[in-house]
Amino acid sequence: MPVWKQLLILCLAAALGYGAYEGYTRHIAEDEKAPDAPSRGGRAATVEVAIVETRTLRETVEAVGTTRAKQSVDIVPETDGRVVELAIRPGMRVEKGAVLVRLDDTIARADVAEAEARLTEREQALARITQLRRTNAVAEATLEEATARLAEARAQLNRARQRLVERTILAPFGGVVGLAEIDEGARVSAGTLITRLDDLSEVEVEFALPETLFAEIKTGQRVMARSAAFPDQTFTGRVDAVDSRIDPVSRSFRARAVIPNPDGTLPSGMFMSLDLTISEAERLVVPEEAIIFQAAETYVFAVNDGTANRLIVETGARRDGMVAVLEGLAPGTQVVVRGLHRVRDGGAVQLLNNDAGADDQDGQGS
Repeated sequence: MPVWKQLLILCLAAALGYGAYEGYTRHIAEDEKAPDAPSRGGRAATVEVAIVETRTLRETVEAVGTTRAKQSVDIVPETDGRVVELAIRPGMRVEKGAVLVRLDDTIARADVAEAEARLTEREQALARITQLRRTNAVAEATLEEATARLAEARAQLNRARQRLVERTILAPFGGVVGLAEIDEGARVSAGTLITRLDDLSEVEVEFALPETLFAEIKTGQRVMARSAAFPDQTFTGRVDAVDSRIDPVSRSFRARAVIPNPDGTLPSGMFMSLDLTISEAERLVVPEEAIIFQAAETYVFAVNDGTANRLIVETGARRDGMVAVLEGLAPGTQVVVRGLHRVRDGGAVQLLNNDAGADDQDGQGS
């Protein structure tokens, strides 16, 4: 190939290369520059903004536990007998002292009558012997023996009355009755389970937490509880007690929360998911999309009178798509959340959501 053709090809290749470089620098590289580079044109960037607002941010931990009644007892007889009255229905609310079960008490009443008669006889005998002793008609030992017999009769009467009381089972406290385990007319023995009584005015939930949280858990902290049985309800309670020991095997400790349950909605034994609030504070927040991380700096673009200004901020906790801003912003400031790749520090911007100063705050309110 002649030399002049080779030179011509080289010149054409150089021209094409230079043209490609110029096109890249003018149309592509300009758009790929960092957002903080100054704008070279007068065209305003179209953006969406959000309002810096104040919200209550909470630091929480999750746990699980099982409900337990404030008070719970097994209703059992203290003696053998036949059930003549079963005054309970499952789920029935009873007051303290209400009759739950009656056993046949015919023999017990007869024993009381016999003991009363014996006591009367011994009192009369003691009265006669005391009168005779005043005239020395009987020995002192006879008087002492009569006194002892009277004390014995009184003890027998007390025992008979207690056995009669045991034939009627009363509610030891107000609560809700469970399922009956026996039927009316059945013969039961001492200790036979008849039913259960639960005081569900409050329920306790015991849960375990890792030892790293031991210093942060205090009595009185708020607990939010949820159950799969009530997916649309949230139950609020407080930490009532914290164990003083840490399990050396699991490296965890136990805590107990109390949840008010005046309507008896929560039964005993239900599995609960808990959110324990460790701390809460008022913080300025912005959407996560507004935060730009570059090298060692964190900043946002604030909009003022149609101009974007780059502001360095210090961020904190993140909750539900929002970021706490500890320093660098004031309440009510508009910050860019959409169109950041077109924004330059000091550049002009045009708002898509011009009503952000009012409606946006309502839409993102706490």
